[in-house]
Amino acid sequence: MATIRIPPVLRPSVGGERQVNADGSTVREVLDGLSTAHEELKTQLYGADGELNRFVNVYLNDEDVRVLQGLDTAVGESDTLQILPAMAGGR
Repeated sequence: MATIRIPPVLRPSVGGERQVNADGSTVREVLDGLSTAHEELKTQLYGADGELNRFVNVYLNDEDVRVLQGLDTAVGESDTLQILPAMAGGR
């Protein structure tokens, strides 16, 4: 079961948890399991096309999954996923 680190901005969607566990053999399966358990996350993570929103970064053991195999990147039981929504703003 992979560990998913949840950033502060998404914690209200998962009951305030800093990290949660989810099953899956790929990043997509893990995130789908997470968004099934916490429905609010689905629209925060995915676009209408079913791919990650362009402002959501996901790291597998500190590697951006977009430079790996994207959502099809294999995930092991001891792996850690970190979700990092991009921040915008400023002047």
